Amino acid sequence: MGVVEIVIDTSAILAVIAEQPEKPDLVRLTRGATLLAPASVHWEIGNAMSAMFKRKAIGIKDAVRLLEAYAAIPIRVAEVGLKQAVELSAKWNVCAYDAYILACAINERAPLLTLDGGLRKARELKLDVLEAKSR
Repeated sequence: MGVVEIVIDTSAILAVIAEQPEKPDLVRLTRGATLLAPASVHWEIGNAMSAMFKRKAIGIKDAVRLLEAYAAIPIRVAEVGLKQAVELSAKWNVCAYDAYILACAINERAPLLTLDGGLRKARELKLDVLEAKSR
C-alpha cells in the first residue's frame, strides 16, 4: 500500500492551529498521511487572520503564534489550473477558494478533509470527504 494523500482545506488547518475541539480527530485522520493543498490555502490562512482582526477575535501576537503553528504543518502544494477552478466555481456555485480545493482533490484523486459545510458538495463530485468529530 502506498502513501495515503489527503487534501486539507483551510477550515481543517485553522481548527488544528487554533486548538479547536476537532483537533484530536483531525490529527488522528491525518496521521501518517501526506497532506496536499493548492497554493491558495496559504493566502486563505492570511485572509482568515485578517477577518479575525476585523472581529477583534485575535491580536497580532496570537496571529504570529497561529502562523508559526501553520508553518510547522508539512503540506505539499499541488498545482491547480485557474480555468478548471473557475469552471468548478460556476458549475457548483462555490467561491474560488473552495473551487481550488475541489480541483486539487479531483486532480490528485485524494480524499478531502474539511470542516466547511460548503465543501461537502465534493460528494456530489464523487469525491471522498473525511469527517472530523468535535470532542
